[in-house]
Amino acid sequence: MSDHDMSEQGLAGRGVPGGHNADRRHYSSLPNILTYGRIVAVPAMVACFFIEADWGRWLAMWIFIAAGVSDFLDGYLARAWQQQSKLGQMLDPIADKLIVAAALLMLAANGTIAGWSLWAGVIILSREILVSGLREFLGGLSVSVPVTNLAKWKTVVQMVAIGFLLAGPAGDKVWSYTTNFGLTLLWIAAILTLYTGYDYLRATLRHLMPDEK
Repeated sequence: MSDHDMSEQGLAGRGVPGGHNADRRHYSSLPNILTYGRIVAVPAMVACFFIEADWGRWLAMWIFIAAGVSDFLDGYLARAWQQQSKLGQMLDPIADKLIVAAALLMLAANGTIAGWSLWAGVIILSREILVSGLREFLGGLSVSVPVTNLAKWKTVVQMVAIGFLLAGPAGDKVWSYTTNFGLTLLWIAAILTLYTGYDYLRATLRHLMPDEK
């Protein structure tokens, strides 16, 4: 699902015209239903991941992929059908961060991400927390930080990396470099995460210290 990581791309399509009445109408809209589905997908993905069989890893991977696709669709449909809502704006980044955080924690717990690669996961999770705080702060100032193309690429790389890592040993039986490829992409995503996270921090500092050069 944002900077997009998964959450940022979804948010880009969720302006909130129409006031409270529009929000009530859109609680059960398809874009919001897709967002609810991503939240429900978190425990489903976790349950499948810890099944001691290859099909469990594959199913966890496909649930994660479906969640990523739904993140794109809910923003697109909200724009196309004019079904933006404050509820969607609130839940969209929460759903994205939940499923990414759950996936990274599972991968660390079972040793798929280990050693130095744990730092890549820590960087990604830390950035998610930082950006959430900065978004809330900037939102209070009615300041919007545009989603950059680099941020979108960061999200794509991150999601692909996690997908490969969720397949893990099951994927290695099909392509022996599945796990290593996923770890390489995770590090690339972590590096991009540092850069794009800095954009948010810089925007925040610019509004905290407007007179500073």
